[in-house]
Amino acid sequence: MKGTRLLNHSNPLGLPRLTPARPTKRSIPNVKKIIAVSSGKGGVGKSTIALNLAFALSTLHSQSQSQSQSESQHSSPSTSKIGKKLRIGILDLDIHGPSIPTLIGLSSAPEPRLSKEGALIPLKNHGVQCMSIAFLVPQNKAIIWRGLMVQKAVQQLLFDVDWRSDPDQPRPQTGSQGSGRDGDGGLDVLVIDMPPGTGDVQLTMGQLLNVDGAVVVSTPQDVALLDTSKGISTFQKLDVPILGILLNQAYFTCSSCSTPHYLFGPPTSFTKIAEEQNIPMLGQLPLVPSVSSSGDKGVPEVLLNPTSEFANVMKGAAESVWNSLTKPRTR
Repeated sequence: MKGTRLLNHSNPLGLPRLTPARPTKRSIPNVKKIIAVSSGKGGVGKSTIALNLAFALSTLHSQSQSQSQSESQHSSPSTSKIGKKLRIGILDLDIHGPSIPTLIGLSSAPEPRLSKEGALIPLKNHGVQCMSIAFLVPQNKAIIWRGLMVQKAVQQLLFDVDWRSDPDQPRPQTGSQGSGRDGDGGLDVLVIDMPPGTGDVQLTMGQLLNVDGAVVVSTPQDVALLDTSKGISTFQKLDVPILGILLNQAYFTCSSCSTPHYLFGPPTSFTKIAEEQNIPMLGQLPLVPSVSSSGDKGVPEVLLNPTSEFANVMKGAAESVWNSLTKPRTR
């Protein structure tokens, strides 16, 4: 039951002591790739984009079409098969304003169970696993925590969640098969929905976690793009690769014409930032009323309207992100 765990500054979620007192930068067990979705300013639709990106990734396979075509030139048709669909999870790290449970349709879900080892077991809806601090506190209770409490909560959400497909099985010992990124039955990709800005959560995650890449979300206004540049700079200082930037609410197309209307300004500044920073542009998302209504229903737009223009842009962005994650890094 909520409120029955012992809460204090060193253990804000009231969980058994699973993580060491002084953790080093490391990976999340049973998670192969980690993506942070961030924005410099709040109100740009970051959480909606993070969730739709997670579900767009879940439509892909462990071997992308482009990789399959490349490998098929050197192998017989019987050996160039596309793998299984990606296993995706989403972690809501917006401690003070978690919204992923509402967007994924889990706002009234029961509190997560604990595994035999005392780790949180993620909830699941529409085929994607999810964890959020919103599952652990009363729905209408404000989280008024200072920096230390936030840092400890972030640490527990990062490392005290069991992302395996069967968390009721005993957890492998550290160093054995299944304890690292290539563990059996875990996630191919964990999408982390970051809070806006460049505060405690970003710094804590960057210092504790090996992050494979970041996706930065903005809207066309110059005031939003100014903070986007700061967000990009933060990830660069934390040595987190920028996989690309997405422009949300880029334009609106009315039902009576096919001309895009740039309600919040043209994408000129967005394009300039991408070119100056040498960062891939993952796409420009249209302003679509159904994106808001689908979020209120707890069903991502890419599932509710899979052939819409918004969904097609998100799927293209997901393909680009996955290809970047699986591409060998050059030093």
